[in-house]
Amino acid sequence: MSTNKPGKNPEIEKLTIILSNLQNLYYKKKEQLIELEDEISALKTTIDNLNSIISSKSFHSAAELYSESEKVQEVEKKSEERYFIENIPQEQVSGTKIKRKIFLQKEEEEELICILNLYDMDELEIKILQPQKYKLQETSENFIALFLKEALIKIKERTPNMELNYEYLKNTNIIEKIVIKNLKSIKDFDLITEKLRDLFSRY
Repeated sequence: MSTNKPGKNPEIEKLTIILSNLQNLYYKKKEQLIELEDEISALKTTIDNLNSIISSKSFHSAAELYSESEKVQEVEKKSEERYFIENIPQEQVSGTKIKRKIFLQKEEEEELICILNLYDMDELEIKILQPQKYKLQETSENFIALFLKEALIKIKERTPNMELNYEYLKNTNIIEKIVIKNLKSIKDFDLITEKLRDLFSRY
């Protein structure tokens, strides 16, 4: 006598699809929120600069104020570019932030995988936007071979006081955020970016 395996529950299938759609929507909104926060920060900086100009030059014409604003923005842009090519004293880079994004081509569109924020040319924060999808773990073979050995261990050899910390997805050992402190070179930032891109390209 044979027994028939129970078929798939259509209600469970529907709920699974709904859950998947909600998760995708959640992470898209999360990406948009991060973008919005950056835009707000940039707007605040511009407003602060304009307020400073207006306060100090309240009797100047609008054309002069606009010209002064353009000069300020150009100086800021050149200052940011200097961080990539010069060894700047720490007191001069305090309060700075350099941001990079890693995208991967997924089917017909690019997917934002993670965001790297380098603060004060010293502390790097790496946010993985869909940690449950990539399931990065400290013991993952690719993570060890492509990221730890090819990037972080090499940097640690040059910079013994480098610190590495992980933040995990709640109630799991899946990495959600990587924080690296005491970076001393923009080349290290470049290396980390390159190896992260290699790592995620395997998924």
